[in-house]
Amino acid sequence: MKKRKFLAAAAACMALALPAGAKDLGDRTAQSPVPDWLDSAVIYEANLRQGTPTRDLKGLQRRLPALKDMGVDVVWLMPIHPISEKERKGKLGSYYAVRDYKAVNPEFGTMQDLKEFVRTAHSLGMKVILDEVANHSGADNAWVTEHPEFYARNDKGEMYGPYDWTDVYEFDYSNPAMRAAMTDALKFWIEEADIDGYRCDVAGEVPTDFWEEVRPKLQAVKPVLMLAEASKPELLLSAFDVDYAWPMKDVFNAIAATKGVNKWAEKKKENRPKMTAGDIPALLERQKKEYPKGAIHMNMITNHDLNSWEGTEFDRFGPATGAFAVLSYTLPGVPMMYTGQETGFNHAFEFFDRDSIMPSQEANEFTAFYETLNALKKANRALDARQPAGNIRFINATNPDVLTFTRTNGDDAVTVVANLSNEPVALSYKKDAPKLEGFENYFTSTPAELPAKLQPWQYLLFVKPSN
Repeated sequence: MKKRKFLAAAAACMALALPAGAKDLGDRTAQSPVPDWLDSAVIYEANLRQGTPTRDLKGLQRRLPALKDMGVDVVWLMPIHPISEKERKGKLGSYYAVRDYKAVNPEFGTMQDLKEFVRTAHSLGMKVILDEVANHSGADNAWVTEHPEFYARNDKGEMYGPYDWTDVYEFDYSNPAMRAAMTDALKFWIEEADIDGYRCDVAGEVPTDFWEEVRPKLQAVKPVLMLAEASKPELLLSAFDVDYAWPMKDVFNAIAATKGVNKWAEKKKENRPKMTAGDIPALLERQKKEYPKGAIHMNMITNHDLNSWEGTEFDRFGPATGAFAVLSYTLPGVPMMYTGQETGFNHAFEFFDRDSIMPSQEANEFTAFYETLNALKKANRALDARQPAGNIRFINATNPDVLTFTRTNGDDAVTVVANLSNEPVALSYKKDAPKLEGFENYFTSTPAELPAKLQPWQYLLFVKPSN
């Protein structure tokens, strides 16, 4: 199994049920200090190794004004640390095999380059978060020899990596000194480079009480955003502001597979559950009970794991890509974009090596599409990340492949109608159709009107702006 491929399987289970031993938390309220600016934020994951002609911080820094103009608010840098050489995968190794938690990988630049990058982002009104790998280190991290007591041991007394990750060793969080060292590393980048938070790799594999212990210590330095790569409800009680919408991603993939457009699943002969549009409101309803009130999820149609191990968004969605992109922005949560998504880059990056193919930097129709969605995210308060789960109302169509919902916040409202199938469908409703008085078609700026029929994978986005 390739590094990180297990996440897809784990998330597929989460889409259907809570993991064994988990508790429903719907009667609790999330207490994490979510920053106000997250409400309208769009997150952009930057793959430094693959994303710019110079493949480094300086190259991405030059792109910051264009990302800002497109509507990006938060730049998430994949791990910037030096990479271990022991058991290195490929020529350049995995970002996630950290050799030194307090240094910048020369492949990407220097500490000064990072500081200048952050300053430039801040001058544009943007935030920067780093990818933190707290579950394990690279196999030749200095701690392996200087502090071998920091690491977990197997029955033979040997250090080991989780799953089949042979280039890393897993930490032992029962050791207070190890916890203190990781806390110090997390504080370091906030104090030294003025970053604005972390995306925490496999956060659910690290004891929850560590995250709950470290969050106020980071918050004491400056207000930060904490994003968990996990779908573990308890993490959102007080430690993290946002987690991964892995379950929703899996519903998206399963719908596409059910309708025969998920070519990756077909190629791999994956046995995904049969799902339709109705599984989206069903998942959200289930999560009301599973997650604390106020829980926020990050929606996506691609990221570095999906792109490299499950195919591009076009591999997994084909003609449905636009529809699922719109849903990633309009369903509750925070939308995320990945390197190359903004130009419709249809290529799975090499993970452990420098890819020979570079995404275009030239704006095109995909750029305009995402710029339009980003503008909506900022302009219409119905899509605010901290809106309660009750601000979305699903409207039952007569066809199970039609998804219709309205989100409201004060006078602002957004209504989405989508045919999540590869067949034309008649558009009718079991009771009342969505009320569209005062709405307009967001993409055409014409008065809102429901057609008699929806074409395959057709989506309609209607907005009611506040006066």
